[in-house]
Amino acid sequence: MFACACMYGSRIGYYQGDPLKLMEDCAVLGPTIFPSVPRLYNKIYGKIKGQFDALTGCKRWLVDSGVSSKQHYLNQDAAVTHGCYDKLIFGKIKNLLGGKVRLMITASAPIDHNVLDFLQVCFCCPMLEGYGLSESSGAASFTFSEDPLSGHVGGPVKSVKFRLKDVPEMQYLATDKPYPRGELCMKGPIVF
Repeated sequence: MFACACMYGSRIGYYQGDPLKLMEDCAVLGPTIFPSVPRLYNKIYGKIKGQFDALTGCKRWLVDSGVSSKQHYLNQDAAVTHGCYDKLIFGKIKNLLGGKVRLMITASAPIDHNVLDFLQVCFCCPMLEGYGLSESSGAASFTFSEDPLSGHVGGPVKSVKFRLKDVPEMQYLATDKPYPRGELCMKGPIVF
């Protein structure tokens, strides 16, 4: 991610080093792309979810309606914005990360699809999940922002080919139904 940002002349911001001050840093930096790891996204999710759960009465009904409506459209056609609910509820949440985030990226470990969907709804932007290794020079696969289905790491990037190799001693076979299993092998110019 850092190398791509440098190649394209993007500005790069760093936080102060204190995770408790991350929101302050984001307010100052105003990032447009927010790459992070599931551990941090889970903490953000917990904080927002806790605030929502503490609401009562009309505010609680409005938040529940907004989350439900946006999740419906997210699962139907990958829509992450809603004119009414974004102005009433989610604009304030979006400002937690500086208000300018257009894309969120997660990698390094699996993340629960419910957390992914909830954060896309709250921050009004797509959240891409990737998979890669040091040996693949970073990302080897990424989800598409237009994909309404979450909880997977998408398909291979253009410069990588994937193949499943049978591991008979573990009874992992590429012919397994309904989900093929095996050792994931990668090939391409970015793999070393």
